[in-house]
Amino acid sequence: MENMYNLNIERAVLSAIIFDPEIYEEIAAKLSPQDFYLPFHQHVFLSMEELSREEKPIDEEFLRSKLVSMGKFDEVAMLDLLSANPISNTSAYLTEIKAKSTKRALATLATEIKKVTIEDDLPAEEVMNLVEKKLYEITQNNTNEDFRESKEITLSMMDEINRLKALGNSKLIGTDTGFKNLNDKTSGFGKGDLVIIAARPAMGKTALVLNMALKAIERNEGVAFFSLEMPAEQLMLRMLSAKTSIPLQALRVGDLRDEQWSQLAAATDDIAQKKLFVDDGGYATIHHVRSKLRKLKSQHPEISVAIIDYLQLMSGEGKEGRQQEVSEISRGLKQLARELQIPIVALSQLNRGVESRDNKRPMLSDLRESGAIEQDADIILFVYRDDVYREAQEKEREMKAKAEGKEYTSDFRKKPEEDAEIIIGKQRNGPTGTVELVFQKNFTRFVDKVSGPAFEIEYQDADIPANTGNIELPPI
Repeated sequence: MENMYNLNIERAVLSAIIFDPEIYEEIAAKLSPQDFYLPFHQHVFLSMEELSREEKPIDEEFLRSKLVSMGKFDEVAMLDLLSANPISNTSAYLTEIKAKSTKRALATLATEIKKVTIEDDLPAEEVMNLVEKKLYEITQNNTNEDFRESKEITLSMMDEINRLKALGNSKLIGTDTGFKNLNDKTSGFGKGDLVIIAARPAMGKTALVLNMALKAIERNEGVAFFSLEMPAEQLMLRMLSAKTSIPLQALRVGDLRDEQWSQLAAATDDIAQKKLFVDDGGYATIHHVRSKLRKLKSQHPEISVAIIDYLQLMSGEGKEGRQQEVSEISRGLKQLARELQIPIVALSQLNRGVESRDNKRPMLSDLRESGAIEQDADIILFVYRDDVYREAQEKEREMKAKAEGKEYTSDFRKKPEEDAEIIIGKQRNGPTGTVELVFQKNFTRFVDKVSGPAFEIEYQDADIPANTGNIELPPI
């Protein structure tokens, strides 16, 4: 037990404050009363804190008076403290006190783990969450951040400016979304943000976040991906299609030309070197995600974003109904994003109610179990492709005509590229609105939509009139 505390060091630090009260603020910035082992020393440090707040002298007389009023005065312990030799350089002593305080906290946690595991018989998940939370608190309490000097701040800021310059003078502040048009509206996803991306089936929930993940790892950032619906191999197949511009269907059956095999090999080698981590176990609770992501982030600080596909497939405790479960999950994800200082992007389903409206563009009330999600999210994005509904409507008309024995000729034509909208339904620190993208179906790839004038300039010198209406470009 002796390696858990050192009373002589504690006395030396407190004695140094009494002999030179001006050093109190510096020491108080690094220690708390609980960092001292002896209860009397805790009371002395707390008394010093109160005297400082009351703008009274931190000396023997005032300390004695304060301790007596608190009922914590001990004559023998006070004499031991005053007889200690004061020190001029307290830095090493403070480090030692802090280190021993951390050891005691860990020993206390070990005892608490035994109690909640054996005596209280708490569920294993609750015990794991308690342990992780306590360990994080101990780690945070053991970290002392001093002032950052001008030189270090300036160099750091120049690094950031150069990073932004490399991105093309964008308005990016947070984590790059991978899309310039979306960056312009959001300034990127902020550290600690909970981002919800929601859509009806077939709109590309998953494709959009895979595109974001691909662009992040290509910037040599790390990505954690929790896939609750799709095996990691299928995710990788879609990512390779988007990266190589080889149609997804061709990759699925291995029907590739020689040059495409070479493309695929190069892309596979490249992605294999990147920091992409996929959990495709198909089961996750907030405790599961919290535990795995904390561990991964500590091992790989380069993790810049975590993606969950999708929120409604996460399991809760099931004690008070699904609404309460989703509330627990969304709040837990938000807290985890803030703790790890990375954006967490969670996919979410929309209610069927959107299908019954003439205007099928989603809004906040369409979120399934929307209350808690809407409240906790910093950004809510909806993915919308009008052609999905147009195609479905044409099929309905065709089936109805056939049922009535009538001829039906559809004027709807499938296109390799479709207009897509990212509707910003909520943004805590920015505007709402719509971002235009293009969805390249063969490659399950979203790209920024290029404005019309760029196409006109390209064709002005040709024999084609400049104003030709909608020009369909071949897939990239």
